[in-house]
Amino acid sequence: MKTVLTIIVDNTPDFGIPGEWGLAIGVEYNGKRILVDAGASTLFLKNMKALGIDVTDFDYGVLSHAHYDHANGIPAFFQHNAKAKFYVREGSAPNCYHKKFIFRKYIGIPRRMLRDYPDRIEMVSGDYQLMDGAYLIPHKTEGLDAIGRRESMYRKTPLGWIPDDFSHEQSLVLNTDRGLVIINCCSHGGAANIIREVKETFPDKHVYGIIGGFHLFNKTKEEVYAMANKIKETGIEYVCTGHCTKERAFTMLKEELGDRLEVMKVGKTIEL
Repeated sequence: MKTVLTIIVDNTPDFGIPGEWGLAIGVEYNGKRILVDAGASTLFLKNMKALGIDVTDFDYGVLSHAHYDHANGIPAFFQHNAKAKFYVREGSAPNCYHKKFIFRKYIGIPRRMLRDYPDRIEMVSGDYQLMDGAYLIPHKTEGLDAIGRRESMYRKTPLGWIPDDFSHEQSLVLNTDRGLVIINCCSHGGAANIIREVKETFPDKHVYGIIGGFHLFNKTKEEVYAMANKIKETGIEYVCTGHCTKERAFTMLKEELGDRLEVMKVGKTIEL
């Protein structure tokens, strides 16, 4: 059965439809509709209307990680869709900050969201089957708090500030006719790590593609080329990236990945 992804929100506008710093992806899979993230505002609702997508048709929502540019639209989604729950990684909380020296900026989910919508949010742990052929897979790589420290991303806990280990991040993995497809909207834990994690989780399956942001906009040239080579070494056949990858890093990735790489933009459809 054909799988279709539509980019509803991304940094890059197209087809006369605006973008924002955020991401929302609509997925048609096995007769169901899944919304992965809801962007940084209510823009996703306007863009759905422009793209001919009915928000009431979604059966599931998935939050890729607990940051504002992926979660701020969720309360508006609940107000316009009465049936779909959002599936959120266990341990997610309004506690994510960008912190450098004495400067702190809140970058987390809407502060009251978990409290205001307890019946619409499903906390999941471990490898979770969302529906037949669709899975939510957490990070399984150790030492990801080093990435949090490098990014100046911290979580505020009762015991103090700790570097984010992105335990609130998860991948939606779809078993398609072409193989497994990974959707991870910022890939804070590292795109190559995520591909490896999925390969190890499904050793008998072929991993075909990865779709999402790779958080390379603030990386050095050396770091971007290193990531490109790590992705290439996985043997993955299809990569579509945008949002926090941004244009500079995309150009470098393109040099290494060639035709297997496509750019993400508002209104783009991907058929699998």
